[in-house]
Amino acid sequence: MRFLTRLALVAGGLAIVFAVTLVGGLRQGLLALLGIGFGAVLQGARFGFTTGWRNYIENRDPQGLWAQMLLLVLAAALTLPLIAGNPGELVGAVAPLTFSLVLGAFLFGAAMQLADGCGSGTLYKAGAGAPISFAVLPTFAIGSFLGASHQPAWVALGGLPPVDMLQFGWPVALAITVAGCGLVAWLAARGARKHRAMNAGTEQPAATGWAKRWWIGAILLAILYVLHLIVAGQPWGIVYGIGLWGAKAAAATGWSPVGDAFWGAAPHAQRLVDPILADITSVTNIGLIFGALAASRWNGPADIRIPPARRLLAAAVAGLVMGYSSRMAFGCNVGAFLDGIASASVHGWVWFALAFAGSLLGVRVRQRVSA
Repeated sequence: MRFLTRLALVAGGLAIVFAVTLVGGLRQGLLALLGIGFGAVLQGARFGFTTGWRNYIENRDPQGLWAQMLLLVLAAALTLPLIAGNPGELVGAVAPLTFSLVLGAFLFGAAMQLADGCGSGTLYKAGAGAPISFAVLPTFAIGSFLGASHQPAWVALGGLPPVDMLQFGWPVALAITVAGCGLVAWLAARGARKHRAMNAGTEQPAATGWAKRWWIGAILLAILYVLHLIVAGQPWGIVYGIGLWGAKAAAATGWSPVGDAFWGAAPHAQRLVDPILADITSVTNIGLIFGALAASRWNGPADIRIPPARRLLAAAVAGLVMGYSSRMAFGCNVGAFLDGIASASVHGWVWFALAFAGSLLGVRVRQRVSA
């Protein structure tokens, strides 16, 4: 029975890649395949950005943060020379340091803890059958659609222009990125040591060694990340595709993008007309969902438990906030945090600091809602 299940999952994955290739071309088919890889790794390694942060905030377990710093270093090391050496052909994720970035990142960090997942976490957990993610995904799409529509107005509130460290050359940009990641990893380890010292003998100490799933996930995600950059010409993204789904759903109900500051402008207006499979982020997201489904069912049926209605309602509201704030902040944990830092853009570090601060609040609220 398990053999037949695995055979069906492999056949399903190949069918998706073939169908996308048939409709959208070879590049889109390769992106669907990479999306399946992203989903399989995220689910198989249980590599959650949200979970890693929460583990540290609640228990001072630094492994998730360490793994994320490793992912950032590997992604930067693999992509910065490529971006620098192929200007115009390959682009990074660089954004301005606006008021909307600060507020949006903080709100996103708080909301993702209530939603039990960021953008990528929501997709891969939905693929794995998590009821909370099914409650979050529709509201995330609505929030992202609305947030994109309002993004130009938020950006107009002002701020500083983008700071791209690649202007100093990729070796310097990479050195700064490695130093920043090393500092975060050291601070996380220092916090874990202090926590153990303060609670010696009173509770189970936080883990200090590497859990295999974390470092394997970081390495595999970094490889997939650079392959995505090469195939797509741009970094891996999540939020735009989900927002596009929301915009297409709105258009199906009679909404018109004409006059909309974001969706009415090129090339977004064209993407509303084009099929979903023509959009880079949507194709990767669809593959990610299936990859997570395959990984979660590879060894048999998943153990799915339905949370209380109050928890689902809180998650749905958090999804709306998360979708909207992700557009204010130019992305989520992938589009702003991973892509920004791996592209040597200072906005990625600003996003990380504010989103982590928001998570401190979000974890407290989550504990009350889940009690």
